[in-house]
Amino acid sequence: MAAFRSLERALQQTTRTSFYPGVEAAGSNCCRCPLGAKRYLLTDNIMKLKEFQHKKLAIAYNLPDTKETYFRNLEEKLTQNKLILKDELRTLLHLCQTRDDVELAKNVMYRYHTENRNVTLGEYKFGPVFMRLCYELDLEESAVELIKDQHLHGFFSDSTSFNILMDMLFIKGKYKNALEVLIEMKNQDVKFTKDTYVLAFAICYRLNSPESFKICTTLREEALIKGDVLSRRASCFAVALALNQNQVAKAASIFSQIMNPENITCTNLNIIIHIQSNMVETLIDILTNAAEGNLSIFVKKRVFSEEVLVKVREKVKDDAPNLLAKFDEIYGKLHINGQITTYSLDTLLCRTPRDKKSHTLLLNKRTISRRTFQPLSQSLLAE
Repeated sequence: MAAFRSLERALQQTTRTSFYPGVEAAGSNCCRCPLGAKRYLLTDNIMKLKEFQHKKLAIAYNLPDTKETYFRNLEEKLTQNKLILKDELRTLLHLCQTRDDVELAKNVMYRYHTENRNVTLGEYKFGPVFMRLCYELDLEESAVELIKDQHLHGFFSDSTSFNILMDMLFIKGKYKNALEVLIEMKNQDVKFTKDTYVLAFAICYRLNSPESFKICTTLREEALIKGDVLSRRASCFAVALALNQNQVAKAASIFSQIMNPENITCTNLNIIIHIQSNMVETLIDILTNAAEGNLSIFVKKRVFSEEVLVKVREKVKDDAPNLLAKFDEIYGKLHINGQITTYSLDTLLCRTPRDKKSHTLLLNKRTISRRTFQPLSQSLLAE
């Protein structure tokens, strides 16, 4: 692919400044997003950092010997070229607490992969565990080094490993490194997931260059051709990048293909599309309808970023000063209705989404009837 073959040139030319006016330019602001006060783009059910911590405590508690003894035994096995077992590596990764510990883990991983590269390892994947460990210890450089190491190809065969690493690099503002990991993921033929596309487009959005826009566009077109599903969130990053690059027609085209563009991020992106399209009267109509339309408590109100509304006012003042009084009136109504947020568009884009938990799953977790105290399956039949 031409966009990816020219990656070296692209990485030399890309910058992470020159954001669309009004979008925060600080590379790591999204990691301090006040929405939920979380540090990552992926959901908890992908990151599983708390679960990883709990597992580490449980393994350390149930360890027959001391951690030092366990590590020493593994070092001896490496020296004596003895076989490394799957459970031994899994335990080791959960016992690591320092950078020195991770160095031993890396050596054991190399040996284990050499012994098992041609063996079907089942469903258990070591890659995500190692990436969570690197996330915990701020070892993103080691993670990048290993995921690109030819001797470990196949060890990180799952999309989750790459996704966690790209997320780690993203929140640290290392967008060029994150893009390199994305390219490595493609080169290793690891299947892209919905989360991968979110991260890919977010990385391109933060790089904010003609080259990253080209990469984003190419990835999006390939995904549509293959029939991959692009989430609303991924599309929002693509729209924001197109707007940053003054590709208004492209931004409008992508936005028109978003299913259910009713959330707060889409609402504000739509406003910026209208600003850059010089559609001032339509802007006023949209805001008027939001402020004066059906305000029933059962209808979700559209919420606008203060930052975006400032841009609207500037546009109205410059292009249609006769409508400025009308805008100020609408702004007052939006404020009274609680339809204005202080969150910037960048913060809205980079927030951590909430996990969507199925009601069916919650039902399945309850096995005893609250009324009869009998197994739920029997009580349901009786009822």
